[in-house]
Amino acid sequence: MMTNKEFKQRILYEDNHLIVINKLPGELVQGDTTGDQTLADDVRLYLKETYGKEGNVFLGIPHRLDRPTSGIVIYTKTEKALKRMHALFREEGAVEKLYWAVVESLPKGDEGLVVHHLTRNREKNRSYATPGERKGSQLAKMSYKIRGASKSFFLLEINLITGRHHQIRAQLNALGSSIKGDLKYGARRSNEGGGIHLHAREVSFIHPVKGERVTIEALPPKDPIWDYFVELLS
Repeated sequence: MMTNKEFKQRILYEDNHLIVINKLPGELVQGDTTGDQTLADDVRLYLKETYGKEGNVFLGIPHRLDRPTSGIVIYTKTEKALKRMHALFREEGAVEKLYWAVVESLPKGDEGLVVHHLTRNREKNRSYATPGERKGSQLAKMSYKIRGASKSFFLLEINLITGRHHQIRAQLNALGSSIKGDLKYGARRSNEGGGIHLHAREVSFIHPVKGERVTIEALPPKDPIWDYFVELLS
């Protein structure tokens, strides 16, 4: 388990209402059927130890990242902030979300707007992207542009316009451009540790209580491929 000091290094933003963490691949944002330790558990422990809180510590979870994905996760410290952040995430465009994805092959075109209809299969925990509407499907929109290339991979920057289950993973798979390590959505091989090269890089939104714009960035986890692209763009 991380020490309080180590955990502090992963805090990207904190005030009386919000705490924002740089999630590692493989971490759970909140509890599921596995019963594994979660990032939310770690945040509650940090708040309890840092501020001497007694009893149960309130922690709101207004959004989620897939377990194999890394990057920005926003938690709330108050119910008021939770309610307002929920409303922001439901409103298209209110929370600007940029992701980085390392892919094995490029979609057609250097950049573009991608629109699909996503159908979720809960039994398989998977979403399917199709050009046309299907029963129970949801409209999914994102845009992308190429930010860099190595000998074997390409870096895409993705502006996530809607927020659907496995949206980026499913839409890139439909474009024939699978994310490195994402076996569920067409990658050739897994990554060590089970993570994938999809990273929530930046969010920008109007603070739910203060009313000022907040923009937060997160560096991807350390590994040779991410390190290469970070250096390339620096």
